[in-house]
Amino acid sequence: MKTKTLGVDFISFEDFKAIQAGYNQISLNEKSKQQILTSQQNVAKIVASGQTVYGINTGFGPLCDTKISDDETRQLQHNLLISHAVGVGNPIKKELSKTMLVAKAHALSKGYSGVTLEVVERILLMVEKDIIPVVPEKGSVGASGDLAPLSHLFLPLIGEGKVWEGDKIISTKEALAKHNLQPLHLSAKEGLGLINGTQFILSHALHGLKKFEYLLNLADVVGALSLEAYEGSPSPFKAELHEIRAFKGTVLVAERMRKLLEGSGIAHSHFDCGRVQDPYSLRCIPQVHGASRNAFFHLQELAEIELNSVTDNPIVISDEEAISGGNFHGQPLAMALDYATVAASELGNISDRRQYLLIEGKYGLPKLLTESSGLNSGFMIPQYTSAALCTENKTLCFPASADSIPTSLGQEDHVSMGSISGRKFNQVLDNVERILAIELMYACQGLEFRRPKQTSPYLEEVFAAVRGICPKLEEDRLIGDDINNIIALLQTEAFQDLIMKF
Repeated sequence: MKTKTLGVDFISFEDFKAIQAGYNQISLNEKSKQQILTSQQNVAKIVASGQTVYGINTGFGPLCDTKISDDETRQLQHNLLISHAVGVGNPIKKELSKTMLVAKAHALSKGYSGVTLEVVERILLMVEKDIIPVVPEKGSVGASGDLAPLSHLFLPLIGEGKVWEGDKIISTKEALAKHNLQPLHLSAKEGLGLINGTQFILSHALHGLKKFEYLLNLADVVGALSLEAYEGSPSPFKAELHEIRAFKGTVLVAERMRKLLEGSGIAHSHFDCGRVQDPYSLRCIPQVHGASRNAFFHLQELAEIELNSVTDNPIVISDEEAISGGNFHGQPLAMALDYATVAASELGNISDRRQYLLIEGKYGLPKLLTESSGLNSGFMIPQYTSAALCTENKTLCFPASADSIPTSLGQEDHVSMGSISGRKFNQVLDNVERILAIELMYACQGLEFRRPKQTSPYLEEVFAAVRGICPKLEEDRLIGDDINNIIALLQTEAFQDLIMKF
């Protein structure tokens, strides 16, 4: 068990996964506490000096020129949260809200946001006690940060809004009463420090990255199984080919394919066959899967920067200076998320093409992967589902970051729409998981017609895991149940460990 100190330590993508899994703890130390206290004292001095500073003693957005009296400062911060909590739609997943809390606490603890230590400690207490706010999925344009989602996230600090209790939703008032807690009263700058930021976009990026990483590994494994079922050639994965076009992702996937096929009796059995080359969906696995991996690497790099950044506004530099800038703008992640969405979608597109190869009835495989077609439709129809999912993904690939609708009476005249990019990214990943489940079902059925020859020991282990919940198809049955069982298998910790260990 390691402890990551908020506001001080660098939190990597691997650290995030460990924190989410409960392997790493988060805490404040004396340095982070002092950073928070100093920043809050700086705000107090600015207020006392009579300076006019945006968000501290002025209105917000188009009301930035409206001066607010000292007596009204607390009410201003309270009003900010309740007026901006205008999200709509279904709640985001509880774990996404929890990630938002941790990410925001880390940013606030760096000491540039002017919030009190009490606020940060309450956020961490909410994480510890599993008092996780309910946050609607829609309503952020991703450019004063994620205003609406973050407002909902922090309504519980002031006794408003709703929170999760297990898998149920209850009122904040009920939750605070159960834990003997009182609502907080926000000071100057605190409301703005809480709701300015990119933590909604960031949480979708981090959770998407985790699933994307798994699906990239899974796609390689499933692609290798399809290659074996098709009796395709392993020669396109030779190192010499990829050394002369050395994209990082391509080289990595080619190496993985070589290892996945090590010890394969199937590959050895047709070493000198007369087939010259395979279709692109098999031959170009390193290039296509590798390009998607390059997108993963890029998004991971940017998400780590964002996770360790301060993204609210204004930034309190000292007791004399608070800079009103644009660190809350979501464009850096929005564009990368749109790129990653396309990259994830391509894993599904090429998987669907491999499915089609397996049901064509070539090279020793029966048409539709059944020996009694006609009376039986065999595996004809699951590819329809795959095709539908692929097209749905393509419609989700329009880059949200290419659009901008001015808000705040033109004060916020260019926005990122990054929250939509993040949500679409995760929708596409869910669809890709389903597409790969169908290909995995096809590949295992195809291997049945290569017996008694066996594939590599590792791929046989994957095959056995699938056969444990989905037997060979002899005659038509409810294949939809098989698909759902395999999707459920892909989501189990044991199977994910099997895929990620390689």
